[in-house]
Amino acid sequence: MTEVVKSKIEHLLRSQLSTDGKLLDLDDKEIGPEELKQMAQLDELSGLEQLYLSHNFLAGESIEILAGSKVFGKLRSLYLNHNNLGDAEAELIAQSPVIKNLNCLMFEANNIGPKGAESLAESANFKTLEILFMDANPIGSHGAEAFAKSTHLPNLRALHLDSTGLGDEGAICLADSPQLAHLTKLYLCSNNIGDKGAIALANSPFLTNLTALSVWRNEIRDAGGKAIAESKTFAKLERLYMSLNLIDRPVRKIIRKSELAARLKTLVMD
Repeated sequence: MTEVVKSKIEHLLRSQLSTDGKLLDLDDKEIGPEELKQMAQLDELSGLEQLYLSHNFLAGESIEILAGSKVFGKLRSLYLNHNNLGDAEAELIAQSPVIKNLNCLMFEANNIGPKGAESLAESANFKTLEILFMDANPIGSHGAEAFAKSTHLPNLRALHLDSTGLGDEGAICLADSPQLAHLTKLYLCSNNIGDKGAIALANSPFLTNLTALSVWRNEIRDAGGKAIAESKTFAKLERLYMSLNLIDRPVRKIIRKSELAARLKTLVMD
């Protein structure tokens, strides 16, 4: 270890490690392979439960080091958003024992495609995972289908898929998935979802436990809006976000006066 790297790590542990040793915030700290290699061997970090590594341009060797570390085996939350992660890195994480106890995994704003989504969905290491952020990754409808078919996410409660290129096809895959019946929160903003996808979600026999649904900034028109308002699937829904769609004013008025709207704690609609 060079003196520069050693000094940097010592400073980061003093300033960014919580007093109980459970949280280490390394967001935007120019962390690379050298730093990770040394940290991945420190017994001082063996009690970590939350590790923030966002905005560090991580990829390749850095993820290999993280995935192979025995020190981080107690992690409950891992934040890897806004890095350079692609399908190869997603596969490394999916196969890593580091994630076996994770409750929350954030992969937002990387470059993970359908193949990377498949690696994650097929991993047997996500049995404890409850929250998955995949926003702003180009997983497309095939990635959505992979999560919809996964039998390895038994405790998943919140699935964040904003800006992932799902389209109607991806929304239909999610709506038709018995594997996602335990979801309570589903976020599908900015996905070019139209009436077909909205109607599928509204008529899903499986999404009956949703308490929060976001279909903000899509292509939903009157038919999709009416289907959501009249949905029997959303009996438990508490929060609905559907601004910036293409629903005409008269139908928006109908939605606001619907039985669904009366039950909601939050309805956001332009």
